[in-house]
Amino acid sequence: MDWLLNLLDPTWWLTILGTFATIGVLAIIFAETGLLLGFFLPGDSLLVAAGIFSSASVAAGMGIEPLSFPLLVIGTPLCAIAGAQLGHFLGARFGRRMFDKPDSRLFKREHVLRAEEFFEKFGPAKAVVLARFVPIVRTFMNPVAGVLEMHPRRFFVWNVIGGVVWVEGLLLLGHFLGGQVDPKQIDKYILPGVFVIVLISLIPIFVEVIKKRREAKRLPAPNGKHHRVGDPF
Repeated sequence: MDWLLNLLDPTWWLTILGTFATIGVLAIIFAETGLLLGFFLPGDSLLVAAGIFSSASVAAGMGIEPLSFPLLVIGTPLCAIAGAQLGHFLGARFGRRMFDKPDSRLFKREHVLRAEEFFEKFGPAKAVVLARFVPIVRTFMNPVAGVLEMHPRRFFVWNVIGGVVWVEGLLLLGHFLGGQVDPKQIDKYILPGVFVIVLISLIPIFVEVIKKRREAKRLPAPNGKHHRVGDPF
């Protein structure tokens, strides 16, 4: 069980990667957003931790090489966007065959169903952006959007918006914390920082749910028509 806890611990990743930590962060963000089996990798917490350890004083206090903040700012959103584009392509190319596998320790069909419900509840554009801030959903949302035939151009636009906002927001939060806190106390700030940013990001989701419920009470029963997600914009 310790190995699983290590995989979820961003400081463990940054420490074990050592000199290659910056490149490792880029690879993990790509895998977490583009590969189905990458859903268990740290995303939010890794970005916050990477921002924190881009501070030379913090990195020195932890005995590791500081991460390159300029490279993180440029590279991580590109990897997040590229990973999601790969997921969408695979979903569009292979369809539901991607998900035709029995449940295992890593793959759970409920993850796919949760992403589909998220997609249907918020609509294509909002779902792609908001899913960035919801662990597991952000991994499965991209192939699900491809399976449900979200137009590639439309997906790309909202993928870019969501990827940039998600990555840069968490990196900047971490970088700010790295310059404000005692390096020896840094572990106390990583998870609370992630919790705060995720909580803030979920506010639009709660607002949307409340709005949908109010609209459902006012409107008559659905007439069976469905939103076409294949239209470009």
